[in-house]
Amino acid sequence: MWIRQAFLGLTGFCCGMAVAGGLFALLIALGIISRMAGKTHTAKYIWYYEDAVALGGVLGNLFSIYQFSIPAGTAGLVLYGLFAGIYTGAWSMALTEIVDVIPIFSRRIGLKAGMPWLILSMALGRLFGGLIYYGCGF
Repeated sequence: MWIRQAFLGLTGFCCGMAVAGGLFALLIALGIISRMAGKTHTAKYIWYYEDAVALGGVLGNLFSIYQFSIPAGTAGLVLYGLFAGIYTGAWSMALTEIVDVIPIFSRRIGLKAGMPWLILSMALGRLFGGLIYYGCGF
């Protein structure tokens, strides 16, 4: 019985690592990591960015499969939510910039001025959407 469980756990872990590796390869091939480092003027730390993304994928995989519990309390939950939101927002905006969604969208609607307001409204929309989603329990 335990051999079957170990085999299933190992298979799930390996499949998750394969998917995570594909995602990392996609992020690197699209140049999202290097672009983010370039925009923040921290290109000399590119290895840290890549290591952080890989470590996050591995730890996320482990936490997803084995469901470890971290006794961090409410403060830890708030801190995690803050950093997870920043991470998700930064990656989605970097991906949006890489695939040129914002310039194409602004040309389509004829937006000549106000690009900072457009970006701010998208960020605030994500913020309020997340607050409503998690605050109201949808």
